[in-house]
Amino acid sequence: MDRRIKFRQVEAFVEIARQGSFKAAAEALGLTQPAISKILRDLEDIMGAALMERGRGGVTLTAEGEVFLAAAEASLGALRQGFDGVARLGSGAAGRIAVGALPSVAARVLPKAALGFQVLAPEITLSLQEGPHGYLMDRLRGGALELVVGRMGPAETMRGITFTQLYSERVAFVVRKGHPLSGQGSLAALRDYPAIYPEDEAAIRPLVARLFISRGMAILPRRIETVSGAFGRAMCLMSDAVWIISEGVVAGDIAAGRLEILPIDAELTAGPIGVMARASEAPSGPARLFRRSLGEAVEALGLSA
Repeated sequence: MDRRIKFRQVEAFVEIARQGSFKAAAEALGLTQPAISKILRDLEDIMGAALMERGRGGVTLTAEGEVFLAAAEASLGALRQGFDGVARLGSGAAGRIAVGALPSVAARVLPKAALGFQVLAPEITLSLQEGPHGYLMDRLRGGALELVVGRMGPAETMRGITFTQLYSERVAFVVRKGHPLSGQGSLAALRDYPAIYPEDEAAIRPLVARLFISRGMAILPRRIETVSGAFGRAMCLMSDAVWIISEGVVAGDIAAGRLEILPIDAELTAGPIGVMARASEAPSGPARLFRRSLGEAVEALGLSA
């Protein structure tokens, strides 16, 4: 490794790649555009290769940039983990683990897993963050999260990430009790009703689109796009809207009899739910314990791969 490479250069390169823009990256790091451009040029001079190309659509990585990005993200994540560990030791604080969760896991598996984790490691603070796949993966790569639990995303979002499957889950078409479509399995009939549809960043969006394409249908015209479970649940209960959502998000509502799943064949949307982590790092002690509590929760709930 060339000793001339500085932390600031690696940080700037990763942020430009993440933002896709010199301007946005400069703002995020509190720099001017000329300053961040010079930092990247200096890094490219040291590397002896162009790492990025500017175009009308923003910044794109070269082949050399793609190779360097995976290592750069892993290095920054490892350093942040080390800084946090030293800071906790210096303050006398107990251990802590930050975990991200997609909505279906947050509603179905995580409550039981969190209770089990408190029994296994009562001295360790568990910090849970819920959000869409793209947001959580960015935070995982950046070191803000140690693990993400949820549906495996497209291949391009999994670079430098390991995935351990826990169980499988399908997308459900959910309505209120007494809905006009209750008991009907026609996908085409959904055109006549408002739909609560997964937004662009949702992991299930491409799967839902694939299901509609396989039936010769276009995307539903009367739709509201969101990943908000609170909104979807409220809208579904007060109207004739059809909520297209992962089964895990509504498992409690179905069990309580508040909502029901239409008998639409959605096997094409089945996909793996599991634990994601940075491939370059060995799991910490808290991470190993949390994985154990997840496995025990999945088994207790009777879920399977």
